[in-house]
Amino acid sequence: MHVLFACPHNNPADWLPGLTAELPDCKISVWDPAGPPSGADVALVWKPPAALIEHETRLKALFNLGAGVDALLQMNLPAHIQIVRLEDAGMAVQMAEYALYALLRAARGFGRYEDDQAASRWAPQPGLRREQWPVGVLGLGEMGGRVAQAIAAFDYPVLGWSRSPRTVEGIQTYAGAEQLPEFLRRTRVLVNVLPLTPETTGLLDREFLSQLLPGGHLINVGRGGHLNEPDLLALLDEGKIDGATLDVFDVEPLPAGHPFWTHPRVHVTPHIAASTLRSEAISQIAAKIRRLARGEPISGVVAPQRGY
Repeated sequence: MHVLFACPHNNPADWLPGLTAELPDCKISVWDPAGPPSGADVALVWKPPAALIEHETRLKALFNLGAGVDALLQMNLPAHIQIVRLEDAGMAVQMAEYALYALLRAARGFGRYEDDQAASRWAPQPGLRREQWPVGVLGLGEMGGRVAQAIAAFDYPVLGWSRSPRTVEGIQTYAGAEQLPEFLRRTRVLVNVLPLTPETTGLLDREFLSQLLPGGHLINVGRGGHLNEPDLLALLDEGKIDGATLDVFDVEPLPAGHPFWTHPRVHVTPHIAASTLRSEAISQIAAKIRRLARGEPISGVVAPQRGY
């Protein structure tokens, strides 16, 4: 099997030694858009240009080097090309860490203590009552399930919502559009871990976020396209949402001068909630390529009609 590394955003030298060691029986090459077609069977990609598909007409599968596959789904790929998403590969625990960090920063008032230190002010906050901080996790896949369980381990009330019914130990779960309003009405801190699909684009708007409990806080680690940014800013300024921790944005990098940079109740991080861990990703992808070479089924294949 011929494996093509077609990820202009990554240095091939960082990936090829590991891929070669894991796949000694495969031909591995780096995509050269100026050269002739490589004839590769599969490609490793992250937000590839459309020219890749036009140039490499023999590709049967694209292995995504990240969790989100929305960029690939927007390319209108030929029906015979499978999209294979990265399953966890060390990202779920990072996402759980980030969600806990954002929750504790809001619930324990750590952001206030940062301001107090800058002002040389000694001002202890009242003790935390966790029952006043119910957390709702939107999306209960690999990432969302791990996030929900990690937060529950700290004795916060945790709810989870998914499009179809799921069971997560220790978590009260909701499913489908009919149960979404109740989920939101019982949530104060909303953690968005959904995939970006046509149905979820712009989901986090005024109507949606206004259903949260008073003192609501948004933690968005899904995709920037989920959030209606003007609606969030308006809700913050009106006092209907207390704060937001945002790791993903509609335009990245977040442009200079964007209101999020300076808003006193918005905490910005540069899309770092869960980074691809190279060695784990290589091992997982290589195992799937070996199965494909043997004609065996693999997990993580994206259903385009679902969007994940």
